[in-house]
Amino acid sequence: MGSITIVGLGPGAFGLITLESWEKIKSTTILILRTAEHPTVEKLREHGIKFISYDNTYEDKLTFEEVYNSIACDVIEQAKAGGDIVYAVPGSPLVAERTVVILRDLARKENISLTILPGMSFVEVLYVRLGIDPIDGLTIIDAVDFDNLPMDMPTGLVITQVYNEQVASDTKLSLMESYPDDYEVTFVRNLGLPDEEIRQVPLYKIDRQPHIDHLTSLYVPPQKKETRFMLEPLIETMHTLRSQGGCPWDVIQTHKSLRRNLIEEVYEVIEAIDLEDSDLLCEELGDLLLQIVFHARMAEETGGFSMQNVIDGITEKLIRRHPHVFGDVSVLDAGEVMLNWDAIKKQEKLERTSVLDGVPKDLPSLMQAYKLQHKAAQVGFDWDKVGPVWEKLAEEIDELWEASEQQDREHIEEELGDVLFSVVNLSRFMKVDAEVALNRANNKFKNRFFYVEEQVKKQKKDWSAFTLEELDSFWNAAKRQM
Repeated sequence: MGSITIVGLGPGAFGLITLESWEKIKSTTILILRTAEHPTVEKLREHGIKFISYDNTYEDKLTFEEVYNSIACDVIEQAKAGGDIVYAVPGSPLVAERTVVILRDLARKENISLTILPGMSFVEVLYVRLGIDPIDGLTIIDAVDFDNLPMDMPTGLVITQVYNEQVASDTKLSLMESYPDDYEVTFVRNLGLPDEEIRQVPLYKIDRQPHIDHLTSLYVPPQKKETRFMLEPLIETMHTLRSQGGCPWDVIQTHKSLRRNLIEEVYEVIEAIDLEDSDLLCEELGDLLLQIVFHARMAEETGGFSMQNVIDGITEKLIRRHPHVFGDVSVLDAGEVMLNWDAIKKQEKLERTSVLDGVPKDLPSLMQAYKLQHKAAQVGFDWDKVGPVWEKLAEEIDELWEASEQQDREHIEEELGDVLFSVVNLSRFMKVDAEVALNRANNKFKNRFFYVEEQVKKQKKDWSAFTLEELDSFWNAAKRQM
């Protein structure tokens, strides 16, 4: 079994190769270059140093990942055959060098001795040329590895190995998902060489630059962002509000006293969704999150659970109930996903003995009716088609009419409940949530009534001065506008 020593050829100029790496290159009998497309290679030839390179591999493979894996596997095979190999890469071996990462993993599995010598990368030259202090944070990524790039990039970004116009174009499109089209970036080519190019260009022009090649990189400065808060400051703020010397109102609240607040916040979120108002939805989700943190804080005070327990619990549940994503289960469609979900829930809720268990008694009545009917339907207690549902609704309306004729208030209440229950069943067959539908109708009524109210105020009259027909004409005008 041979060995592998990985060295760096430096960022470009021959003088930037470390002395240790140069001595290793001169003394080896097997020198392999990832690519001979590097400024120092001419110096190797001048010193009579023989080498082989993997440049042909770039032509034979369809993707860069295939290229890198092929190179790493070949180096491993040569070492297994007994060769003591020096593998040389551009720059520094551990800066944006995918083949080194793969080689390190393979060598560990094959029990092959692998040594990595420190080297100078183009990043050190970049620091000097652009006046960047890495202590402020810097992310370095290969141009073909954008899947690992976070959308909300908190640091400056260096993108290496922008090989050609196609890679530059793909890089541009990926960056435009997070940055403005005209965001100013730095185009860098042949860094540290006599024909070095460094210039500022708008993002949308990076694939239109001349002479894009393997020595092309980009620097994307960090965006100036507004103050960002993680969840922890919210948790700490609520802790302060509930502590001695905090807010008197917050201190006296209990889980039960906040029930109505929680329900109201949920409905305000739904209203924002119906209005398709993104800013309002963001605000209302924050108000809802506050209620969750509030309840978690009160529970923590009594030793029940903490906000972290809430986060851990829901995260574990999501992973557990999505084995087709986080495990080895295969599904064909969303229907199979729901079957798996229900099966896993049954395993988790062994204490439930009735089909109808698990429907909270304090749900709004329409929502509770929907969930009860849905659970009964899951075991086959349901009509196969919507026709009988219409017939049942008509039957219940007739019975309500008869009860109203008898002027029996208790009977009327019972029959009206049956009508509403049947309407919910119809909504279920039509795949519409009755609670959401009624909430939407309420909002529609409010908006139209506001219009009628505005017309009354414009005429500076009292409500009693208008006939029902006149008010109805305002209502019809509102309907035409809304």
